[in-house]
Amino acid sequence: MTDERYLKRTIVKETVASRYLPEQGRNLRIFLPPGYNELLSYPVVYCQDGEDFFNFGRIATTSTQLILDEGLEPFIIVGVDVDKKQRTAEYSPDGERFAAYTAFFAEELVPFIEERFAARRDPASRILAGDSLGGTVSLHLALNYPHLFTKVISLSGAFYAYSQSLIANETDLSWLSIYMIVGLQETAYETDRGVYDFVALNRNAKALLESKQATFSYEEKDGKHQWGFWQKEVGQALCYFIEVE
Repeated sequence: MTDERYLKRTIVKETVASRYLPEQGRNLRIFLPPGYNELLSYPVVYCQDGEDFFNFGRIATTSTQLILDEGLEPFIIVGVDVDKKQRTAEYSPDGERFAAYTAFFAEELVPFIEERFAARRDPASRILAGDSLGGTVSLHLALNYPHLFTKVISLSGAFYAYSQSLIANETDLSWLSIYMIVGLQETAYETDRGVYDFVALNRNAKALLESKQATFSYEEKDGKHQWGFWQKEVGQALCYFIEVE
């Protein structure tokens, strides 16, 4: 049974306007940690597929448990919703809306959050998180805006050929820290771009990141390309970047 304390949490819904994205704005859901105090400041975890991270990844419940029971430093979570029909266009580095989405994220979303909430404003306190293509866009956001982001959580990242070529073109990634996990049962996963071996994709991406001196945690374990697998890994991923007080 879930402890009732984990369910008493504050989740605020906001909409951020954008001059880059064609629609009126982008919906957000924002988790404020237990004891949230505007006079303090907190690390922020920015999640792609925000609705999924909250509903299927249970990130708010897991985070509340880690803060209350494991002594993790309190942190804010920002879940950024996505229209699934536009997901590949926005999240893939060769997608037609990728440039607009990443500009929105770096130039509009982050300032919006940091003006309205008690968020720390240094790169070490901003963590990007995503599953599949959400992991991909999180990494490329960091590569494109290293002055803003240096930490990435990638759950079964979709590191296709073009993505790998962009990593290969980097010279020094010693500033980047990335947490990577992939399921061993993801060797023939059908995507909107064809069937891919995500284990091979992640092994290749890991080797490229390693050759560029990135810091990373990499793990392969039993799991499929779905939230049933990723939900169990969210807590460990958060603990990699958020310190115990």
